[in-house]
Formats: sequence, C-alpha cells, structure tokens
Amino acid sequence: MSKLTLNEQTICFAEGETLLDVASRQGLEIPTLCHDPRLEPAGACRSCLVEVAGERLMTPACARVAQEGMVVATENERIDRHRQTLMALYMTDHPHEREISEAGSPDLLLDMAAEFDAPMDWGWMEPMRGDREDRNPYVDFNPDTCIACARCVRYCEEIEGVSAITLAGRGSHTTISTVEEKSLLDTTCELCGGCIDVCPTGAMNEKLPLMRGQKPERELVKVRSTCNFCGVGCQLDLNVDLEGRDGQGQIVKVTSPPPGTTTNDGNLCVKGRFAYDFVHHKDRLTQPLVRDEDGVFHPTTWDDALERAAEGLLGVAERHGADALGFVSSSRCTMEENFLVQKMARALFRANHVHQCAAT
Repeated sequence: MSKLTLNEQTICFAEGETLLDVASRQGLEIPTLCHDPRLEPAGACRSCLVEVAGERLMTPACARVAQEGMVVATENERIDRHRQTLMALYMTDHPHEREISEAGSPDLLLDMAAEFDAPMDWGWMEPMRGDREDRNPYVDFNPDTCIACARCVRYCEEIEGVSAITLAGRGSHTTISTVEEKSLLDTTCELCGGCIDVCPTGAMNEKLPLMRGQKPERELVKVRSTCNFCGVGCQLDLNVDLEGRDGQGQIVKVTSPPPGTTTNDGNLCVKGRFAYDFVHHKDRLTQPLVRDEDGVFHPTTWDDALERAAEGLLGVAERHGADALGFVSSSRCTMEENFLVQKMARALFRANHVHQCAAT
C-alpha cells in the first residue's frame, strides 16, 4: 500500500482515499461543514483546510486525494488561525443565540465557533439571503442560519436524484430555492426530509415541532428503532421528550442515524421521517381485545388473547383440515417476523396457505 506522513506519523492508505478519509481512519478529527460521506466532495466551506509540505496554499482535506510521500499537517498555528478567522467571518451574519439558531435541529457552526475560540466581536450584518413562503407541511427553511454549503442541494441531486432545490442568487444573496420559487409540493420533491438531515446549521428544519412549540433536538433523547412502514427495515432514531404527555414520553421528531452505520445509510422516505403521529393517536389500540359471547370486543391479557387465537386456529384445523387455514403477514413486519409466520403455518399447522401483502 501507499504511504504518507500525517502529523509526523507514517500512515498507509488505499488508492482513491482523501486526506479526510485517512485522518478519520486514524481517529483524527478535521472540522467540516459541507462534507457528507455520501456526497461527492465540494470543498465549499473551507473549514477542513490542511497543510501539505511544499505547497504554498492550504488544501481542503475532503477533496484532496492522498498521494504517495505526502507530508500533511492537520494541526499547527497557521491552521488554528485559519479556523478561528473562518468561524469569525461565518458568525458576522449568523445568529449567536442558540435559542434562535437551534429552535429545532442542532447548529454545528456554533459548536465549531466555540471549539476554536472564534472572535465574536467582528461586527454584525443582517443576512441577505432571500426567503420564500412554502405551503409544504414538513420542511421549513430559515435563510438567516444558512451558510450556502449546498449539502441539501447536493443530497437532493446525488442521492435522491430529484433536484428539487438549488442554489439561487449571487454573492451574499445566494440562498436555497426552487424553480421559480415554487412550493416543494409543486416540484419533483419527494419530501424525504434528507435536506433537513444533512443541513449542518439547522437552516433546514422540520415544520411540525416548530409549529407545536416543542423542545429542540438537543433536549431530546434518541432511541434507535426500526421503521414499520415496509419490510426494508430502515433504522431510525426516535427523538423523545421524556417529560411529554405528562411524563409518559412523547416522540417529537424522527432523525436518521449517521451515514455508514445502518443498512439504510442514514436515508429515510417521507413516511419513515414524518409519519410518526400515529404512535400517540387516541384511537390506537393499547391492549389486546377479544370478542365475547355478546359479540362485543373486551380488553383482556396477552396470555388470554394468544390462548384464544391458538384455540381458534386448532379448532378450524380439527374440523376442516389444515388446508382450511390461511396465514397473511404484513410488509410492515421485519423479515424475521415474516419468516416466523410462514414457519408457524408450515411447521406447526402443516398449512401451506401463506401470503404476504407485498407479494400482490
């Protein structure tokens, strides 16, 4: 394998790896705002600049491909001064108060400004990025916290392949928009919410928690779960307010696990990300019901419900034979649950009438 020197250590690397890839593999943290491992490198935010020996200008680690014999520094006085200056410039038209910039999603720019001790007294100018009204029910855009890193635009184009949003305007007026400033409902947008997930500053946000005045994401507890809208098994994080619903807990929003950590690689569809209100719906069943002799459903225990179901299935098989039984499972179940349904039908009841709704 090829080798380079990174912070005075000799490191092996694979062909095609970037300096950021190599550093990350070694456990070295290089700050980034515009980078996402699922996207092609852009080098737009300039926060990941590092020094390469023999080169006058610093280079973006996210976009620079590692080469044999390189001597790279990710930490020194010049790099620290650059990061301080860059963060200070970003903050000249960015809200300093977390109550404003983090009404929903976290603002990584504030974290980085604090980490690098960026001066916060370089003056203040009103953000010039344009805003627009959008009647879509899920995605909110706050131009005041946008840094035009284009992660949302690139995700929409490279991952979703729909190109519903784009950069519009020039210079300080550059903002995120759609064709002719149409609502996302009138574009090719699939409302997957991926733009919300990749935004580093919380400029892209989920509307419902904001409209309901619920707690920001930093005050919520993440609980890993499996999406139940189909059988793919996408992993998601339920963001729970433990004090919600009088201490019973309440799901405020759904977010994606980090890219590269789950089978869905941090991607979700519109149902997986936004269709969670059914969890606390007043009409949802919270305990098993059985029909008594009066023909009315009554609450019961799980043991009683399962026993009655078993008696009913065995009774049909005894009176009419196993071929009279049919088993239907759901695409909302996991692959393992569907496997158990067919195993119960074939191995326990000797019935081959097994169906799954996704097969139709």
